[in-house]
Amino acid sequence: MLRFEEVRIAMDRGTLDADLALGPGRRVAVLGPSGAGKSTLLDVIAGFRAPLSGRISWEGRDLSAVPPEKRPVSILFQDGNLFPHLDLARNLGLALQPGGQRPGPEEMARIEGALRRVGLDGYARRKPGTLSGGQQSRAALARVLLMARPVLLLDEPFAALGPGLKKDMLAVVREVAGALGALTLMVTHDPEDARSFAQDVVLVAEGLVHPPAPTRAFFEVPPKAFRAYMGE
Repeated sequence: MLRFEEVRIAMDRGTLDADLALGPGRRVAVLGPSGAGKSTLLDVIAGFRAPLSGRISWEGRDLSAVPPEKRPVSILFQDGNLFPHLDLARNLGLALQPGGQRPGPEEMARIEGALRRVGLDGYARRKPGTLSGGQQSRAALARVLLMARPVLLLDEPFAALGPGLKKDMLAVVREVAGALGALTLMVTHDPEDARSFAQDVVLVAEGLVHPPAPTRAFFEVPPKAFRAYMGE
């Protein structure tokens, strides 16, 4: 369980408050207006930013003093965050050997298995610059699979992809998250992404991170803040 207990986060204008819990293995869409604090919320979970007050915990463990690299969290950004001068084997190897050592035979077997799982069989020696945007996203997901952490954060990772390719990538994310049993939080501006991917929706609006609501119920009777965001 990822729990926020009376958490207050500093924003450029005002603060963002969160008091809620998210269960293991759930797929959660994070929706809300631009500038409301969606990406900031992910930064706090990942440890890139500290809250002003309150407590964030995972399975009862307080994360307040835990540095980002030691948190039970992996994060996928829009650019995939791949090193252009390294081939995919070395990029993915960083998930297994953070020191940057060249992967050995055992590590290579795991890397090739992860690439195969995301549809990139045989791509281990390719560099990111030789791949399409969708293939780079798949490679970044393979790295997440190797990290095998129980919380997965996605900050609009497929916003630059076309509708068909984005749909395919969401299906791959669903498979990877299911394989890991990971709690997955995905920031998106597209309600259709939430409908197709998420089991729950968390609305971030008007200085508040709202408790999760089942996706179907959320869209059947949208909160007032969401209707205002959508211009309804």
